[in-house]
Amino acid sequence: MAGVFLVIGAVGLLVLLVSLFVGELGDLGLGDVDADGPFSVPAIAALLGGVGFGGAAAVSLLPESLPDAGTALLALAAGLVVAVPLAWGAVRLSRALKDMPTQEILTRSHLLGAQGVVVSAVPATGFGEVRLALAGQHLKFSARSDTALPAGTPVYVTEALSDTAVEVVSTAPDTFPDPLPEPGGTSP
Repeated sequence: MAGVFLVIGAVGLLVLLVSLFVGELGDLGLGDVDADGPFSVPAIAALLGGVGFGGAAAVSLLPESLPDAGTALLALAAGLVVAVPLAWGAVRLSRALKDMPTQEILTRSHLLGAQGVVVSAVPATGFGEVRLALAGQHLKFSARSDTALPAGTPVYVTEALSDTAVEVVSTAPDTFPDPLPEPGGTSP
């Protein structure tokens, strides 16, 4: 009798492995299977595995003096005691994984206003390289500027030319123009 329960547990394990490597069984023509409810593939696999392996463990622990029908019913009850929490946990886990928040994908619009530093000098008529801080990561981009910028210059992105190239201006204090004189006053 333990062999029957082991086969049931093995079927549950096989269902889980097939769903992991092949994909959801609903894609195989089984219709609209609830992806994260009590009839989801992980829940069914956990239920079968729990009944099978829990029942097999119970059969090995029950005394041999019980009739076969009594052993089968007690083993089935023990298997269900193991299987129901496993299935509930599988449903909760699959819902948590399905609803897990992720960060949005970075696009060209995220480059505008990004700050960074020149890593390869940017000539006035060509491209150099800058390292920008975006979403907690440092990424390198090709960069051009109206003025030549030496390596180490802090910069600010004013335009995203493409997914890999930006237009930058220096944010170094010595590159800003002198302030305008106060009206009616003298210039410094």
